[in-house]
Amino acid sequence: MTEEMTIIGEEAYRAARELLETAGMEEGWLFVVGCSTSEVGGVTIGTFSSPDVAEAVFGGVYQAAQEAGVFLVAQCCEHLNRALIMEKEAAQRYGYEIVNVVPQPKAGGSFATAAYKAFDCPVAVEHVKAHAGMDIGDTLIGMHLKDVAVPVRIRTDRIGDAHVVCARTRPKYIGGERAQYDTNVR
Repeated sequence: MTEEMTIIGEEAYRAARELLETAGMEEGWLFVVGCSTSEVGGVTIGTFSSPDVAEAVFGGVYQAAQEAGVFLVAQCCEHLNRALIMEKEAAQRYGYEIVNVVPQPKAGGSFATAAYKAFDCPVAVEHVKAHAGMDIGDTLIGMHLKDVAVPVRIRTDRIGDAHVVCARTRPKYIGGERAQYDTNVR
């Protein structure tokens, strides 16, 4: 691995670890990540898919997810309608319908392809409701988060040249002016 790829992997690890800690993720929860390797490499999204960059970013993010005991979910690109790659165990645990597609660098994206290659038993699903997420390069992961997403600011706000946006989720507040809420519920 080149020095540049090592740095990108370290940035991805730091960003993911910080988000997972800040979000208070519990073991077995879902962590969705969308990544434009083009943007990480400093060019416009969708113009320069890079398996090398994907493997560096994926390696860092996956290491942080494994250390936290959460399931990493990789968002595919728009050519696969932003389908998601995840471990079969997670899809079954959460009751997600498995669909049949294998991502490729130009149809699904290099990051999702790296996930498909690395997971023990990868499957594709069309939708999830993740507990937290990281958007690397403005890939629009919001559709795959639970209903109430809360922005999380982290120190590592770039991976390579890509802008990083993070969010955690929380349960909906219901009731009215007399309602009280438990701020410890995640």
